[in-house]
Amino acid sequence: MRRIFHLTAALLGSAVLVSGCDKVKQVVTGKVEVANTAYPERVYWGDTHLHTSNSPDAFGLGNRLDPEEALRFARGEEVTSSTGIKARLARPLDFLVITDHSDGFATIKDLYNAPRSFITHPTMRRWYDMMHEGPEQSRKAVGEIIEAKAKGTLPKELINPVGAAERLHKNWTAHVATVERYNEPGKFTAFLGFEYTLMNGGSNLHRNVVFRDSGNRVADFSPIASFDTTSPDGLWDWLDAYEKQTGGKALTIPHNSNLSNGEMFMMTEPSGAPMSGAYARRRAAREPLVEITQIKGDSESHPFMSPNDEFASYGDAGWELGNLDLSVKSTPEMQPGSYVREALKRGLLIEQRTGQNPYKYGVIGSTDAHTSLSTADDDNFFGKHPGAEPSPTRATKTQGLGRHDERQGWNYLASGYAAVWATSNSREAIFDAMMRKEVYATTGPQMVLRVFGGWDFTAQDLAGDWVKAGYGRGVPMGGTLKRGGTSAPSFIISALKDPAGANLDRVQVVKGWVDAAGQAHEKIFDVSWSEMDSARKLTGGKVPAVGDTVDLAKPSYANTIGAPALTTVWTDPEFDPDSRAFYYVRVLEIPTPSWVAYDRIRFNLTLDPAIPLKQQERGYTAPIWYTPG
Repeated sequence: MRRIFHLTAALLGSAVLVSGCDKVKQVVTGKVEVANTAYPERVYWGDTHLHTSNSPDAFGLGNRLDPEEALRFARGEEVTSSTGIKARLARPLDFLVITDHSDGFATIKDLYNAPRSFITHPTMRRWYDMMHEGPEQSRKAVGEIIEAKAKGTLPKELINPVGAAERLHKNWTAHVATVERYNEPGKFTAFLGFEYTLMNGGSNLHRNVVFRDSGNRVADFSPIASFDTTSPDGLWDWLDAYEKQTGGKALTIPHNSNLSNGEMFMMTEPSGAPMSGAYARRRAAREPLVEITQIKGDSESHPFMSPNDEFASYGDAGWELGNLDLSVKSTPEMQPGSYVREALKRGLLIEQRTGQNPYKYGVIGSTDAHTSLSTADDDNFFGKHPGAEPSPTRATKTQGLGRHDERQGWNYLASGYAAVWATSNSREAIFDAMMRKEVYATTGPQMVLRVFGGWDFTAQDLAGDWVKAGYGRGVPMGGTLKRGGTSAPSFIISALKDPAGANLDRVQVVKGWVDAAGQAHEKIFDVSWSEMDSARKLTGGKVPAVGDTVDLAKPSYANTIGAPALTTVWTDPEFDPDSRAFYYVRVLEIPTPSWVAYDRIRFNLTLDPAIPLKQQERGYTAPIWYTPG
């Protein structure tokens, strides 16, 4: 139960958050002045991927909550869900990006609300009737619409209806006005954004767009749709034009790569030619971040590529089988292009050949919820869409949107959130932190993670102002270390438990590198864990399991195992100064109940024993890279 407050971790967290504040500067955001610290002193929590009733699929699936309700909920206010349930976050978020689909932005809502006599196309009239028949028929209609989009067979009347540009502009400017009303620099940051829903034959190549700017720049640029496209180049061209004409800034975040059938992180350009340095440079500039975890599974890695990683299978059940709607099943050769760790390794290979790394990503988590409710706590999870809001049937009911998709409710995760080390809670500061990749992802818990890489860090640094030392003598997560002679890099690592959550099991460093022969490798290092000096000692190169306090009858867990904080200074024992490498930190909690376990008790369910009811939630930091020469 994450609402239980743990004093030890809270005090430790406070000590870290105030470290190193010795001067401030002022920036102006609209009419509000926000104090920016000299360097980041605290982490801000948010969701960069949330859908409201303006998204065609969300509305078709029953979402009746507009952006205003989404923003109110994220700020901590109570709202009523689309199925009539009172909903509220235990802890408000610091920022939110509403990313409604640009393809058909508010179109299905307009179709639903139109007089039936105005709809002359037979397929569109059938969808209209299905949506008015009830939730199940509406879900089938949305599935058909998504499948038609993937195949390029959507009726032109839906893609380009009469007055479409004018209606899109009207809907978009109304959305912009709402977001602007809820943006309060220093208190809560509401970003403008949208989702570019690129699907190549059902392969998920979606991107979330986040603007640094206010509505006076963004309002006149109605979101670009992805119809009839197979690569993100058109989106990047549109963003180039936006920045040139307005002087604004925007970034894109690839998401949910585990459903891309290997197309998200290719070694080639869209033409099939080997990726050039120019293309790699452009992609890296446009896409500084990647979404590593969300409701539709975890995209860090997979046992197929990482057989020696005992924790690589988190949240993969049902998702590794194929693309978004399971219309095309995955094959082994597709898998490497669908997972973030492989992308980081592929980036090193491309950089070794071209001098440019297209996949030099920072990582964030977000929900991709289509309920307007940004929930990632297992004991307060409102599901993927209104049909998956709390009910006795949601754990075992088919929830996929495509006619081929038979994934059940329990396959979905209560995940995740984005954590950003920024100098203030403002659009400018949070966006700039995203661009420099000083970010991390969690599957929901609000653990506090910090990493610095350098050449001379020692354990003695932890006794002093190690944050100031980290910025002064090294680089934070997302940074790059240049060659420092033949000495090995050292890393200051601090992990504090979620103050209202579970203790920590262990801290690991995931290293990837490319050898002289041009082969990519990876290795997992356990660097700190609870009871490491007593009960849990390395055995055969592995750390024994932390134990299990989960009581499924309640459900609950006890923080009688694990640690509230794990800190260390770790030096790479296998460093090769001539090999490109990356290092990121993965932190695991002790076992806790999944959202299905809470549903099981809440609704008195009898479930298949094969359905997992426990998990070890986790956090992933942005990598620190090492570049020779």
